[in-house]
Amino acid sequence: MATTNIFEALRESHERQRTLYRQLIGTSGDTPQRQELFEQFKTELTAHELAEERHFYIPLMAHDAGVDLSRHAISEHHQIDELVESLEAADPATPAWLPLAKKLAEKVEHHLTEEEHRFFQMAGKLLTERQKTALAADYLAVYEETKAATA
Repeated sequence: MATTNIFEALRESHERQRTLYRQLIGTSGDTPQRQELFEQFKTELTAHELAEERHFYIPLMAHDAGVDLSRHAISEHHQIDELVESLEAADPATPAWLPLAKKLAEKVEHHLTEEEHRFFQMAGKLLTERQKTALAADYLAVYEETKAATA
């Protein structure tokens, strides 16, 4: 685990998010499966966002070139949170629930793709190898702690 860098750690969570939202939008009706997948997805998003903001975006904000990207990403986290809240308020048995879940999935995918194709490249130039490894360890600690607390 010591050789993991921040990009590898983040990508692992990104893949879990993709798997969960694909499974979630494949559900129908107010079923235990839909509820369980939604809870898992929310937990994954919450743990990832908190740890990522603390141990990826805040360190990037120490660099002028990282400020705008970090602000943009944190803004997208907020939009994702609002969509999650809308889904929580919606009745999973109604036809309106699935389009909302798909909108969330699209927003998450947009964010993950943008991170992987734009933010990671910028961060790769701004962070030292040592920082990338140290941030991964810090990110994973907060991620696991948050996941355990919200599960």
